Amino acid sequence: MRYEPVDPQFFVRNRERLKSMLKPNSIVIVHSNDILPTNADGTLILHQNRDLFYLSGVDQEETVLVLFPDARNEKDREILFVRETSEFISVWEGEKLDKDQATKVSGIERVEWTESFEKLLPILLPQAEHVYLSTNEHLRAMRVVETRNDRFIKECQARFPLHRYERLAPLTNELRIIKEQIEIDYLQKACDITKAGFERVLKFLKPGVGEWEIEAEYIHEFVRNKSRGFSYSPIIGTGKNACVLHYLENHDVCQDGDMVLMDVGAEYGNWAADMTRTVPVNGRFTKRQKEVYNAVLSVLRQCNEILRPGMNMRDYQQQSVLMMEEELIKIGLIDAKEAKEQDREKLPLVKKYFMHGTSHHLGLDVHDVCPPHEPVREGMVFTIEPGLYIREENLGVRLENDVVIGKDGNFDLMGHIPIEVEEIEEIMAK
Repeated sequence: MRYEPVDPQFFVRNRERLKSMLKPNSIVIVHSNDILPTNADGTLILHQNRDLFYLSGVDQEETVLVLFPDARNEKDREILFVRETSEFISVWEGEKLDKDQATKVSGIERVEWTESFEKLLPILLPQAEHVYLSTNEHLRAMRVVETRNDRFIKECQARFPLHRYERLAPLTNELRIIKEQIEIDYLQKACDITKAGFERVLKFLKPGVGEWEIEAEYIHEFVRNKSRGFSYSPIIGTGKNACVLHYLENHDVCQDGDMVLMDVGAEYGNWAADMTRTVPVNGRFTKRQKEVYNAVLSVLRQCNEILRPGMNMRDYQQQSVLMMEEELIKIGLIDAKEAKEQDREKLPLVKKYFMHGTSHHLGLDVHDVCPPHEPVREGMVFTIEPGLYIREENLGVRLENDVVIGKDGNFDLMGHIPIEVEEIEEIMAK
């Protein structure tokens, strides 16, 4: 294992908190994600179902977690099913968890092989009244591929049609939005690794370098620091490419006089960092670049002041747009009189240059789960990522840090990563 093992008591606590939220006589069943195919006999690396990991700590395919707090037989109250290994599997794929190892990782005493799940299901289900099953209810979830949990929902409802089926997602979403210190520690490690990658790139970047070469510098630093790699597909856009919000090609060459936008983050232990920095290719900001850059940085600083417990996210976004509007007036992109007279019920003028949200939750998922309309609470972790995209100038600037919402103030997990103009120019000059 590359990363430090997570204390199994973290997963024990998560399961106990979930059990306290269940209706009487309920059973919870969560499956791992599939290993997805590519072409021929190719496959992608497993990206574990985050709820399963959050409740068990198991990062392995063909895993099933069953929680049945009111089961008559005490041994049926927590069961973890893992894939049985063999000499063949160990030769071709490497060692899988045995039962003792699975208990050590998860804190679950009863571990069975996955193949026995089908035998135990008809014994356990008739004892339960409510069945909690896992679905992906994220607002922007892609549902093109049917997951292992999706398939099981269909099979279970067809086999046991008269049970009362419940949604697990609202409960796990509520649990996951507040981070324990152990999660913040892993997030901090992911941010530290991201910092190392960024500082490496600052010393490497110069005119003539390819966007793909910058990507290579990041991944080198991430992996050598025990990260599994990027926590999401990296965005590295120079010049006009920086104005494409989800630019993923990373195939152009950085030109002298341009800025390069880098939206990257390392993953550590399944927790995700999410950073954006925009720097001059030649190491020196022009007057205009500095003007736009500092406008974005000013909004980031202001947003950190208002993203506090009790804040409604809709109000927060509206306030951040007004902050950016003021900056746009200062740098001459919006006329003050037009801004005052505009119909704010329609698309505001600022949206031409700042068209995305300012913050999102961060955790095991880069765009982490959250119940709808949930106000900001202490212990949440957010990104703050304002940006300006001036297509007519081939200039895009986005800055992004990750912050923990605290009682008396936010803690910036990326506060040690260079962001001021002078810091960046000094490092690049070396």
